[in-house]
Amino acid sequence: MLGRSVSPVFVGRAPELATLNEAFGEARKGDATAVLLGGEAGVGKTRLVQRFADQARQAGAQVLFGGCVELSTEGLAYAPFTAALRQLVREQGTAQIAALLPEGAGRDLARLLPEFGEPSGDGETETGRARLFEQFLTLLERLADSRPTVLIIEDIHWADRSSRDLIAFLSRNLRAPQVLIVMTYRSDDLHRQHPLRPVLAELGRVNGVIRLDLPRLSRDEVAQQMAGILGSTPDYAKVEKVYERSEGIPLFVEAMLDSGEECSFPESMADLILSAVERLPEETQRVLRVAAAGGNRVGHALLAAVSSLSDLELEAALRPAIAGNVLQIADSRAYAFRHALIREAVHDELLPGEHQRLHARFAEEISLDRKLVPPGRAAVELAHHWYGARNDKAALVAAWEAAQKSFKAFAYTEAIPLLERVLMLWDRVPGAEELIDADHTAVLERASEAAHAGGEVDRGVKFIKAALSELDETKEPGRVANLMVRWAKFKVSKGKMGVIEDLRDALRLVPEPGMDRAEVVTQMSQHLMLRGEVAEGTRLIEEGLRLASELGNRCLEGDLLLNLALGHSIAGDYEATLATNMRALELGKLENSGRLITRAIGNNIDALTDMGRWEEALALTDEGWRAAKKYGRLRAGGLFILNNKAEVLEAIGRWDEAIEVLDVATSYGPVLRTRHHMLRVRADIALARGEFDLVEGILSELGVLKERPEDYLQDITNSTRLHIGWHLLKGEPDSALAVAERVLARPSQSSKAMLGWRLLALLRTVCDAVDAVEPDRASAVREHAADVAACLHAKGPVAEAYRLSYSGDFDAAAAAWERINRPHNQAKALMRAASVAAHSGDREGAAGRLRTALPLAQALRATPLIVEIETLSRRVGATSPQDATSELLTPRELEVLRLVALGRSNRDIAAELFISVKTVSVHVSNILSKLGVTSRGEAAAAAHRRSLLDA
Repeated sequence: MLGRSVSPVFVGRAPELATLNEAFGEARKGDATAVLLGGEAGVGKTRLVQRFADQARQAGAQVLFGGCVELSTEGLAYAPFTAALRQLVREQGTAQIAALLPEGAGRDLARLLPEFGEPSGDGETETGRARLFEQFLTLLERLADSRPTVLIIEDIHWADRSSRDLIAFLSRNLRAPQVLIVMTYRSDDLHRQHPLRPVLAELGRVNGVIRLDLPRLSRDEVAQQMAGILGSTPDYAKVEKVYERSEGIPLFVEAMLDSGEECSFPESMADLILSAVERLPEETQRVLRVAAAGGNRVGHALLAAVSSLSDLELEAALRPAIAGNVLQIADSRAYAFRHALIREAVHDELLPGEHQRLHARFAEEISLDRKLVPPGRAAVELAHHWYGARNDKAALVAAWEAAQKSFKAFAYTEAIPLLERVLMLWDRVPGAEELIDADHTAVLERASEAAHAGGEVDRGVKFIKAALSELDETKEPGRVANLMVRWAKFKVSKGKMGVIEDLRDALRLVPEPGMDRAEVVTQMSQHLMLRGEVAEGTRLIEEGLRLASELGNRCLEGDLLLNLALGHSIAGDYEATLATNMRALELGKLENSGRLITRAIGNNIDALTDMGRWEEALALTDEGWRAAKKYGRLRAGGLFILNNKAEVLEAIGRWDEAIEVLDVATSYGPVLRTRHHMLRVRADIALARGEFDLVEGILSELGVLKERPEDYLQDITNSTRLHIGWHLLKGEPDSALAVAERVLARPSQSSKAMLGWRLLALLRTVCDAVDAVEPDRASAVREHAADVAACLHAKGPVAEAYRLSYSGDFDAAAAAWERINRPHNQAKALMRAASVAAHSGDREGAAGRLRTALPLAQALRATPLIVEIETLSRRVGATSPQDATSELLTPRELEVLRLVALGRSNRDIAAELFISVKTVSVHVSNILSKLGVTSRGEAAAAAHRRSLLDA
């Protein structure tokens, strides 16, 4: 064949290369963080990123490479990050890399590379994993301080769960300039259940993440590729033939041309890929088969040992494969197949006996010398190869060892398939229990632990059910109880009901004092408090505190105190809440427990908010976030604290800031319950601004519109309040009344300001709205609400302000809201007071209140309230002054409004004002909100009515 199999001409990728370079430029300014490059196998993703890497280096960037390997799906955690870290160590040295991190943080990286010393012994699984993520983020940011840094991760469709989580974490949280992550994946491998699909969907919504699809080559581009390979212009017929069979996939074009001058095409694409291999010398093909059993990348020493060749013999055998571009020389004296498809095709050609023998040889050599594979990979490599060799005994032991290593590296989801393999092999291996020093049930328990830590809820439940089926609760009640507690946690994660029943069963199994009972008591008392069953929860907490004291377990004592504080909060006793939380906080500090510290701070933020002490609450959110970072609990207690911060900001009318906080929090991938809390805060703002579609989407996700059953008092109350607000927003007060009737049928309500009293104030609004059409039903709801109110306490200024709103003393409520800086509530109270004044004939009094309320509502862009105020203002003859509206619109918004009034489209406006269509859309949305209208026609009418465009 003339020429060579890889074209020296870079064909057909100019737009994609330009996009990568543009992304790199944006990253240097801090406006881009990652590029997701997708394409079919063989379409040229590697070639593209290599060209980009060359250009980035020429621009002064440091380029790090890490690739995912197919073995990752069997438990090789963090493979691409380990490779990138190894490159850094090789180029700069361990000491220099460790110096970039906070003191002692290098021990976290030791979980990836042993060169960094002994891994930290942190037993808090969430903490260690989160801290490892934070340290890698810090490392990238520190590297970028001195020069631009590009991290290229190839084949993320093979990424293990831990690597996917770290990829998502970095993509969401990388904010420092001069860092860009480029990731490639096979788009044709992503079946509907592929674990990468939800990650790609999530990252596609993250600001700064760019999706880039690499298409097949066109016919003309295939002709250019062929010309580059052949060294001359191919004839038309050959181009047509190659293009038709290759369908524009560059790797297949190369394989077809490799098959000879006549392009005699094999029947399958696998044959096409193998054609280049089959023309190599027989000894080269034999060694390639050996290498294919070792994976996509094999070290020289390991390959020499397995193939029984000397260094010189191995080099001689591989030289034709390297010259033929089947193999490439990688760093650290290793060989890699140029494309994974080539390795797959070669591996698939192995005969059954050959397959077993080769995997056995790899396992034997690695067992003799674990240094033949990169540090940290021996256990998982052995598990893979012994299984491939069909050596059940060795495969079981190796899989168990690899699973324990995965736990140590916080790679819990990678431990699951390894433990599943242990379970699968169990019956085939006599004496398995003695071999790993654990019984079958212990393996299931360990698997359920890994599933819980890794968020694999459905698999975890299966493990727990299987483990429970093997246990006799009369013989091992503590073991059964612990599994039932974990099962209850899985149910909470999925928003399922019946948790308290499971915990009651668990408690029954451990009647004797001890650690098993204390653990169940702690979990059960928390759930009782959250359900509003304070009396029973308190009794259990008292028992638990006695047990904790006898056991000398201060962390357990801290958890129980925090549960007790929950009860105080639900009862509306905020001073007791603060004091109890502080006791738990002190225990957390004594024990250096990040979990207790962040939980206590989060609960105190909530209490301060209910007490109207919003400045202290906001300051504490910053302290809590710093603590969450310090203890590596950003995605646990840290997100709870961010949600608390959003609640404070929503309450005091800083809604745009609250939305920003919620966006940051949701980017961390919160668990379902925490996400639901965040959605409720966002729904409150959307309701107040009249964002119909957004509210409907949120309420649908929460299950509110279908009234999905909920267990916890806070969730029930807030979802009910949102449901009522949704019906009022749509002008359906009768439907809102029906929801009110159902919630009042519940046996108890909370005295907590933001729960019980807030709901009662809303019920007053509903009854006032339906008095004229449903007087009997409204009267019944009022009576029932009065009975509830008589049982509640109104401690603190927030509860008192809601009580005043509920009682109908709207002027006093408005003054109360003003004192604690709640502008939306103040404006609503003024509106209600104005309505009362107008109905009594005091038009001047109504107008004065409306003039105070309108700018408050306008500043918040609370469209429904603005419309109410302006409607009542027109009725009492107190229309808003023109200059107030003129000042409300910015000069640019007035320019846009002028063109809207002329009937121009967003595209026309963009062209005339030299701005983007998206920017015009934002201006139009703001104009509609500020004018309190819902359409462009209404905006034009309002502009003319208010003489806004006279100038």
